[in-house]
Amino acid sequence: MQFRRRLRSRIILSFLLLGTGLTGLFAISTLYLRDWLENQLIGEALTQNLEDYAESFYLDPELVGAPFEKIQGFLYSQRRFANVPMEWRDLPDGVHELVERDGEGGQRVYKLAVRKDPEYWFFLKYDTTQEQRTQHLLAIALPAAVLLFAVLSFVLGVWASSRVISPVRDLARRLRSLQETDRPTKLAPAFADDEVGELATALDEYAERLTEVVQRDREFNADVSHELRTPLAVIRGATELIQTTPDLSEKMQLRLERISRAEQQCTHLITALLMLSRSERGSGTTDVRQLAEQLAEANRIQMGGKPVEVVVEGEESALVEAPEAVLSVALGNLIGNACKYTTEGEVRIRVEPHRVIIDDTGPGISAEDAERLFERGYRGSAAGATKGGGIGLAIVRRLCDLHRWQVKLVPRDPHGATAVLDFRPPRI
Repeated sequence: MQFRRRLRSRIILSFLLLGTGLTGLFAISTLYLRDWLENQLIGEALTQNLEDYAESFYLDPELVGAPFEKIQGFLYSQRRFANVPMEWRDLPDGVHELVERDGEGGQRVYKLAVRKDPEYWFFLKYDTTQEQRTQHLLAIALPAAVLLFAVLSFVLGVWASSRVISPVRDLARRLRSLQETDRPTKLAPAFADDEVGELATALDEYAERLTEVVQRDREFNADVSHELRTPLAVIRGATELIQTTPDLSEKMQLRLERISRAEQQCTHLITALLMLSRSERGSGTTDVRQLAEQLAEANRIQMGGKPVEVVVEGEESALVEAPEAVLSVALGNLIGNACKYTTEGEVRIRVEPHRVIIDDTGPGISAEDAERLFERGYRGSAAGATKGGGIGLAIVRRLCDLHRWQVKLVPRDPHGATAVLDFRPPRI
């Protein structure tokens, strides 16, 4: 099916079908018309010759025969009707096609014109064996001609499609080369003023608008990130300064730690969003187990008094080639959702060499929601556990696409859900 959808394939098939169809119709029409005309002409000629032969006989009974080419005339009087060949006796007036055996074991085809008067029977025999052989040879030659024209149509289609597709391929090649540059060069000057040139002009206009939008988006993200980093730095500095104050109450210390974690979370989120806007992966190595412990502790504090146990287990030194900010946002959203929608039971975080698995005992998700929760703005079909999908999981999916990771949510039996963050690229 993919072959049939290609433009070049459709052009080749069009030429092939057109050439074969027209040649086939011409061949069939030729055979039909030849057979029809031959029958009509021979039949009319035999009938007219028979009439002339009969009239000549009545005018001159001593007439021996008529000098017709390929035609034999036969006359039988009433007293000689018994001598008429058996296959001719019951034939009505008109023209008939008959077959007879020849002396060499073959057969000959002939047309017989019949006129039966009360006292005389007239017959004209026309041998059509040669015409039948010609018809047979023509029936063999025409399919061969159809096949030949089909091959020629195919070759012509290949050649024509190559000429037609050549500028389109050139346009596609130039478009692919534009992906490597931030400021694409104009496409239209490289093409003639035709349909492909119009398409190149439209693509140039679209690329220009899209480049402006992307540039504004990047500048906006950079400006926002820069402006937000300043107050966050102030918050971080003030928090660290207050934490050095002696005789702080335990309650105040906990609040300061929450502020510090919130500041760190915002910093990581800003860094991750800025990388997404620039399509940059960044560099660095992150200890997954250590980060999972930090995120689990932050969620334990935020859950308050819910009877939920957050457990981290598995690989002690699992390292991932990615900035901590990116992994913190991706893994933090998955752990945060599991802790948020689990009212009782546990959230178990299993760190493996190449992935992290998060099991919860929450209300669970449907199979449909599991497929769509990573879509931006989708909040699930249920009113409870899945109503907060929102933008967080969409950011997780975008980060995974950028780093070629895999992420999925699946229902867990008998209830709950399982989130899997796999750091290996998908198999193709």
